Amino acid sequence: MSDAAGAAKSGAREVLYEVADHIATITLNAPERMNTISGPMLNDLARHLTEANEDPMVRCVILTGNGRAFCAGLDLRRERDGNGLSAASSPTTLNLRNTPPTVLQAMDKPTICAVNGGAAGYGMDTALGCDIRIMAESAKLAAAFVKRGVVPESGGTWLLPRMIGWAKASELIFTGRTLSARECLTWGLANEVVPDAELMGRARTIAREIAANAPLAVQASKRMMRMGLNETFPDHVHHVYLQLLPLFKTQDMAEGMKAFMEKREPKFEGR
Repeated sequence: MSDAAGAAKSGAREVLYEVADHIATITLNAPERMNTISGPMLNDLARHLTEANEDPMVRCVILTGNGRAFCAGLDLRRERDGNGLSAASSPTTLNLRNTPPTVLQAMDKPTICAVNGGAAGYGMDTALGCDIRIMAESAKLAAAFVKRGVVPESGGTWLLPRMIGWAKASELIFTGRTLSARECLTWGLANEVVPDAELMGRARTIAREIAANAPLAVQASKRMMRMGLNETFPDHVHHVYLQLLPLFKTQDMAEGMKAFMEKREPKFEGR
C-alpha cells in the first residue's frame, strides 16, 4: 500500500512519502489546516528529506501539498497551546541542524517544489529552499512575516537577496506582500506557472528529465553551485577540478561517453 493510500485509510500521516522511477515525492498532508507546520510535521518532513537524500535509488525530489494550500506557515494554534515548534527549544536556543530549511539547503539531490496553492511564511521559505519551483495558476507566495511581528525565520533573509537582489528582496520582505503565481514568474521566483490540473504532471516531467542524467554528476553539480555561493572564483575552479577527478573514474562517465559515440540514450546506474 502506498503512503497516500495508507494516509487515506488511517488519517494519521501528515507527511506522505513515496518513491517511483527514481523520484521521491513528499507531500504535506494536513489539508484541513492548510498544511500549517506543527512540531511532528516538521520532524517528519526533515526525516523524509534526509531519507530521500541518502537513498541511492532517489535522483530527484518533488515537494508538494494536499488540498488548496502548499503550506500556510506555522500552526499558530499549537504554538498558542504550547505544543508547537517553540516547545522544543528554550528562549535562547534553537536546534537548526535537522530542520527542513537546513536539510533542504544541504541536500545534494535536486529538489522541485510543486506549489499547489498558497505558500505563506514558513511555507514560502520552504518553497524558496527548493532548487526549482513550478507553480499552479492559483498558487501564491505570501511574505507576511512583518505583518505578524516576526522575521523570515526559515531562510528567507538569506535566500531572497541571492535570488532576486537586495532591492527586490527588500521590497518583498519589508512590505509583507503577497505575490500571485504570475508575479512570482516575473520576479524570478518561479520557473514555470501551469494550470492547476497540470502541476504534478509538469513537475514529474522535469523530475524524470533530471533523473535520466548521471546522478553522481548532477549531485556534484549542485554541490559545486552551493559552494560557489561563498567562494572566490579561483577557489571555486580548484574545487570543481577536485570534484571532477573522481567522476572520471565512474562507470556512468564511461557510459555517457559511449552512448554519445553510439548516438543512443545513456543508461546511468549511479556508480
